[in-house]
Amino acid sequence: MLICKTERLTLRELQLSDAEFALGLYNDPSFLQHIGDKGVRTVEDAEQNLRQGAIASYAQHGYGMWLVENQQGQAIGLCGLIKRDFLAETDLGYAYLPEFFGLGYAYEAAVAVLAYAAEQTALNTVVAIVSPANLASKALLKKLGFDQAGQVLVPDKNEMVDFYRIQLNK
Repeated sequence: MLICKTERLTLRELQLSDAEFALGLYNDPSFLQHIGDKGVRTVEDAEQNLRQGAIASYAQHGYGMWLVENQQGQAIGLCGLIKRDFLAETDLGYAYLPEFFGLGYAYEAAVAVLAYAAEQTALNTVVAIVSPANLASKALLKKLGFDQAGQVLVPDKNEMVDFYRIQLNK
């Protein structure tokens, strides 16, 4: 299902047919360094991850991580809203293949996701978590208008990450 279009991007719901893309993204060195190892090693693992993650979230919350495609229809990353067990509020999540870093796609997609959150959901606040060493992601959150609100423990990783928050204009 189409979520939204921007000047250069299309955001749509993930499907099982996106498993090969997810497998590549989840095993990219920058993803592993800044987001973590999801234990996805095969296309079947990726399908299971999509079923239990994004696809289940669409049914449960009405939102989730969405596939980001460029004007050529090429999958370049993920951006969306995640309801994590350890956070009271919904989280803005994103990840892109390295060849698409620094081109403004992450900002463009995140602006669209925040607009979607403000207009299509009951959310008043969106949060974000980021590894303290991920300077590019922290700069993106600041550019989007997020304020740092301390740190939070990610239980399954037993790691402290920087915590950000933004109020949505309703």
